[in-house]
Amino acid sequence: MTQQEYKAMVSRVGSIGFLLVVAVLVISAIEQKQASFIKTMDIQIEPLGDSTLLIQEGDVLLSLDKSFGYRFDERPIKQLDVERIERVLEDDPFILDADVFIDATNVMQVSITQREPMLRIIDKNGLHYYLDKDGYKMPLSKHFTTRTMVASGNIPPHVPDFLERKRHILKDLFELAKFVEEDPFLWSMIEQMYVSNTGDIVFIPLLGDQKIIFGSKDRMEEKFRNLEVFYREVIPHTGFRKYETVDLSFAGQIVCK
Repeated sequence: MTQQEYKAMVSRVGSIGFLLVVAVLVISAIEQKQASFIKTMDIQIEPLGDSTLLIQEGDVLLSLDKSFGYRFDERPIKQLDVERIERVLEDDPFILDADVFIDATNVMQVSITQREPMLRIIDKNGLHYYLDKDGYKMPLSKHFTTRTMVASGNIPPHVPDFLERKRHILKDLFELAKFVEEDPFLWSMIEQMYVSNTGDIVFIPLLGDQKIIFGSKDRMEEKFRNLEVFYREVIPHTGFRKYETVDLSFAGQIVCK
């Protein structure tokens, strides 16, 4: 073996030895990390657009305590299933998404995105709940009442697949509320929906005492255009108190009484 070949061999052995030492140190560090304990939890809840918190840190801790039955700082990190913690949190009806990880200082970081209520339902049995922007059923929050459109009257009990059905009054109300929320002018004018015993949908405006008879959801966009024309071109001349009812259920016209 030449001197040059001997030096090359020594260099390779040295490199392999160095990599082995690094690997041992990394494995040792991982084992020490896994055997260590959580110091604390840092829970961050993203507020809704109006700064609303429907769920608070105490609710998150209570949910985890009920599901796991022990404090996380009583268990070594290797015994904690981060993915299961995320699943438990996302089972909460107020939580859309949960991201959990343990940082370099052994702090469990919990980041929560809330579901956003879009429509509050009061059904014919007097039950109250929200529908979020995806049609997911949410309970009322004990901390805050967010501003949404309200629908009441002859509304049947909730069924999970209402959006998949060809016709369902909850589906109609959800789609009407979504249309109104996405239109700044309509959102500023309409406060509630009411389902009559005949199945007609009636809007209650924010201003004025008149009832806006919408009828069914059919021709939704046409009816809303007619309503906007009424508010922009008729109300400025007559005021809000002249008419008791504004009927949009007839094609191509508005009937006022």
